Amino acid sequence: MSRSPVPRHVVLIFSGGLDSAVTAYRLLAQGCRVRLLSFAYGQRHARELDHAGRIAELLGVTHDVVDLTCLGRILGGSALTDPDVPVPHGHYRAATMRATVVANRNAIMLEIAAGAAVAAGADAVAFGAHSGDHAIYPDCRPEFLARLEASIRAGNEGHIDPGFRIVPPFLESAKADIVREGAVLGVPFALTWSCYEGARVHCGACGTCVERREAFDQAKVADPTVYAPSATGAAR
Repeated sequence: MSRSPVPRHVVLIFSGGLDSAVTAYRLLAQGCRVRLLSFAYGQRHARELDHAGRIAELLGVTHDVVDLTCLGRILGGSALTDPDVPVPHGHYRAATMRATVVANRNAIMLEIAAGAAVAAGADAVAFGAHSGDHAIYPDCRPEFLARLEASIRAGNEGHIDPGFRIVPPFLESAKADIVREGAVLGVPFALTWSCYEGARVHCGACGTCVERREAFDQAKVADPTVYAPSATGAAR
């Protein structure tokens, strides 16, 4: 992918999760104009959208939710979109986490965000992928993003900002690094949502919950997340 100075105007894919929230705070701290774009794609943890809206309101930035709920039916077979597929519990790096892959999800979201960026004259789209995603999600890997960036440039030739790029600021960072930066930036971690189960509180046992707890522990930052009582003492 292109390596350039800080972008001036960014469309950020914003789930309301820890990674995307820290990405938003980082971009704003760098002086970027930021527009947040969330997606309703039939995910069982749709409550993340409420958290995204609350953080957007706190930041005072434009926030849109793209309705792709039909994808829940079209992109079946994933624990995130198919009620017949249970959400796997355990460490995020476990092979069982492959059940949480939603086919082509990031490509779809990034292409829509790119369209919004081109229409608005923005010079970047961003999202909060990190190094821990590489093993499970092929659409979070550097080689995929480099090719997608080139495709977006070619597909919008003559209409796109000449400096356009995809910005994944934490692509080579560990989750604990993101937590450390978020603490410095004053990110309201308690408002972020990670759990794939989508219940009233974080389950504490699914891959994203385990990863979240581990990241706070490794970063030595207090974790304000409320977890289900059954998660007490769960493996990290």
